Amino acid sequence: MNTLLAAANITKTYTGHRALDSVSMEVPEQSIFGLLGPNGAGKTTLIRIINQIIGPDEGQILLDGEKLTPKHVRQIGYLPEERGLYKKMKVGEQAEYLTRLRGLSGHDARKLLKKWFERFDLTPWWNKKVEELSKGMQQKVQFIITVLHKPRLLIFDEPFTGFDPINVNILKEEILKLREEGATIIFSTHDMGSVEELCDHIALINKSQKILEGNVQEIKKQHTSRIYEVELNAIQKPLESMLDGRFRLIKSRTEDQGIRARIQILNDTPANDLLQALLSEARLAAFKELTPSMNDIFIKKVTGRFPAETNAGNSSPAIAERPQ
Repeated sequence: MNTLLAAANITKTYTGHRALDSVSMEVPEQSIFGLLGPNGAGKTTLIRIINQIIGPDEGQILLDGEKLTPKHVRQIGYLPEERGLYKKMKVGEQAEYLTRLRGLSGHDARKLLKKWFERFDLTPWWNKKVEELSKGMQQKVQFIITVLHKPRLLIFDEPFTGFDPINVNILKEEILKLREEGATIIFSTHDMGSVEELCDHIALINKSQKILEGNVQEIKKQHTSRIYEVELNAIQKPLESMLDGRFRLIKSRTEDQGIRARIQILNDTPANDLLQALLSEARLAAFKELTPSMNDIFIKKVTGRFPAETNAGNSSPAIAERPQ
């Protein structure tokens, strides 16, 4: 897959504080790329550098192999976390004005805006003042302005803030459509559920440095803890006695038909060995590996450990601790 945007050894310092420390990353063309990190990690600084709001102290940004310059501004659409519309202006008038700044003619801007306003149920608000719109409606208007000129690169910084679940789903569908139509999207958020749902690739920044980058599914495979959830019935003897030093029983719960448990396979022991150990003394009703969620991976990479309450990711409902 071709790279649309590349950051090469980006460093930025503000009065004694290093916001970015030699950060490099590659954003594949026509992908949704999650830019992740705790508050203060340096994400916003990197986004501002990509948008040429500020410049790096060291390093460079390449767009389709060319060093980023002001001529590339119209190829980028940016929806910042902090929204900013002129509250006293009429909605349609302002949307047209901001869209024309991106190079569209008045006729083309009005034509496209009308279509997008219909799609987002905003048409009745065309001649209303911005201050009359709800926060969610204002965000819809800014989203439209961001994407209308069909930029090659879109940057969304916490785009779902303030939206109800219905409108979040509408916006997610539009983001996926934009990718299908050829756009490349950088998506910055703290919502790891949305990352799993939307993102193809991610980069995680912590304390000004990139600490993780890659394909989402590959990253999840790399961070597996080899923990399996099993359901057993027709049990011939206690679960603990079925397991030897190759396995660790994490949690178990007695149910009407038997036992549900989480078991970790240690070292390089094959999963088939666990299957054989269980099948020799019980009937197996379910057996599945719990892959860690992106939320768990985020926490592990930043803090050094998986969340204590799940021990294995949150792919399944929690099971009560086995009494000691």
